[in-house]
Amino acid sequence: MTSILKISQLHKKYPSGFEALKDINLSIAKGEIFALLGENGAGKTTLISIICGIVTASAGVVLVDGHDIVTDYRQARSLIGLVPQEISTDSFETVMNTVTFSRGLYGKAPNPALIEHILKSLSLWEKKDSKIIALSGGMKRRLMIAKALSHEPQILFLDEPTAGVDVSLRKDMWELVRGLKNAGTTIILTTHYIEEAEEMADRIGIIRRGELMLVEDKESLMKKLGKKQLTLQLLHPLESVPEGLKMPGLTLSTDHLELVYSFDTHSEQLSIAGFLQRLSDLGIAFKDLNTTQSSLEDIFVGLVNSGSTPS
Repeated sequence: MTSILKISQLHKKYPSGFEALKDINLSIAKGEIFALLGENGAGKTTLISIICGIVTASAGVVLVDGHDIVTDYRQARSLIGLVPQEISTDSFETVMNTVTFSRGLYGKAPNPALIEHILKSLSLWEKKDSKIIALSGGMKRRLMIAKALSHEPQILFLDEPTAGVDVSLRKDMWELVRGLKNAGTTIILTTHYIEEAEEMADRIGIIRRGELMLVEDKESLMKKLGKKQLTLQLLHPLESVPEGLKMPGLTLSTDHLELVYSFDTHSEQLSIAGFLQRLSDLGIAFKDLNTTQSSLEDIFVGLVNSGSTPS
């Protein structure tokens, strides 16, 4: 697929000596949803701020659809929409005027039909004449997205878009993001809600202390790094795990009625089929079984805690 954003050898070092970003290399495909995960202070917002021209990089190159963000700033910035973490609007302006004004800032001709479409898609149309000070926190968050979309950007950055938003509104925003993707917009989001990345993203990037530890297709990442757990409810209790069944990752529950087998999907441990065959050979009967696989949150926590990049 065609890349719409290319980042090469990007560094950010502050006068204090603190390195916020270290040799970031990243390419984002047109039309994908890319989720950047990381703890507070990992460098997520700094990276977005550099791409959007808010912060100056110490070194490196960023191209937005081929336009350098430094030497061709105006053209590059016109292709970007940003929804920052902080809600910042003129409290005494109306919703309609605020969004219309944001479009004009980019030199775009008035387009009332487009503004109406954006506001309706964000459930803001009925509030178009309301002053911003009268909106709820969730509505203000939607308004920030409307402002970012007003000039029809090709790339939309969502920096913690659902922070402080209730669950139902969060799901509405997920639907909106999917709609934007289907319309061809590239979405790059940072989030603390890992279920958002698991629900929406095509690829995942994990950043730690200013370094990109990993960038990978979501499904491949979960397949490669995910752990599975098989739980068997035994027909009859076992006093202990038989010698012929003892292996890494296998435990017997304290009530002696469940065998739990945990294994990495990419390891050389015995497969589920092989494990069940071994049970049959030993005459161990069970009445039920279920399997679970680790979530993206489990993977993220494991990577951050280990501090190492998997092969």
